[in-house]
Amino acid sequence: MYRFANPEHLYLLLLLPVLGYWYYKRYGKSSGKIRFSDIKVIKRVGRTTKQHLRHGLFILRLLFLGLLILAFARPQSGSKMRETTTEGVDIILAIDVSSSMLAEDFKPKNRLEAAKKVAEEFIMGRQNDRMGMVIFAGESFTQCPLTLDYGVLLTLLNEIKVADQEWDGTAIGMGIVNAVNRLRESKAKSKVIILLTDGVNNRGEVDPITASNIAGALNIKIYTIGAGSRGTALYPVNDPLLGKRFVPMPVEIDEEILKKIANNTKGRYFRATNTEKLSEIYREIGELEKTKIEVKEFTRYDEYFKYFLAIGLVLFLIEIIFTQTYFRKIP
Repeated sequence: MYRFANPEHLYLLLLLPVLGYWYYKRYGKSSGKIRFSDIKVIKRVGRTTKQHLRHGLFILRLLFLGLLILAFARPQSGSKMRETTTEGVDIILAIDVSSSMLAEDFKPKNRLEAAKKVAEEFIMGRQNDRMGMVIFAGESFTQCPLTLDYGVLLTLLNEIKVADQEWDGTAIGMGIVNAVNRLRESKAKSKVIILLTDGVNNRGEVDPITASNIAGALNIKIYTIGAGSRGTALYPVNDPLLGKRFVPMPVEIDEEILKKIANNTKGRYFRATNTEKLSEIYREIGELEKTKIEVKEFTRYDEYFKYFLAIGLVLFLIEIIFTQTYFRKIP
């Protein structure tokens, strides 16, 4: 970035063409006169190199004046610097991986795959936020602690599978407690849990309301999402005789509990009946939990007037030397 600190001095440059015109009118042609009876011999002599170069002294003077004016205008070169301050949001995704998440009422495959796809889009849309992930069924596990490495988080997200029979069930309270444990030491301005489930709490040592009260006491906000169509949904069953087949199963989501969890933590409850609605919910949560970014921009300038002044003084010195030597006039 280039600028002049005192640009008003540049108007003095308009004097240079005026001085040039004045010089041309006064010295452009020889003003001395002498009478000769015959000038044929003088014409054959022609102009000397010294005569051709004598106007160069005035050009040096104009260059000196021009550089002096530019120095007075204080040319500066600046470089912009930016200071960014972020107040990020720490977010834990708590995802239900009970076997009921295999119900195929969400496209393109089932609830769990839809939840993973939408969560991936949500993660890719965040910046400067630490994110982590816990999963829960009959028990709860940390899939990924808080991190800024979204690549690792996405890899671990894609590795999620439904729970096997040994730890199947829906322990919503334990999922919340595990997520709260990931956030309790956080210093972020906003701490958020996005909890997605498709069932009713039926396992775990901590009930969901107690867990939500703990989160509220730690200023952790919980957004709850009930995932599942209304009525019934097709659920895959492995039949020993007929192989894999689908049976209709009633969709049971404890919306009252999910609403209380959200209310206890100043969050919100959402109901997702399909993949498109789930994507819409995550986008809305993303808008509600925006990261605050403050950018301060300033410019540092370096002065260059000394270079213009130095070059101008050199030209002035050259003019003086030539005036007193090669182009010296003898009275």
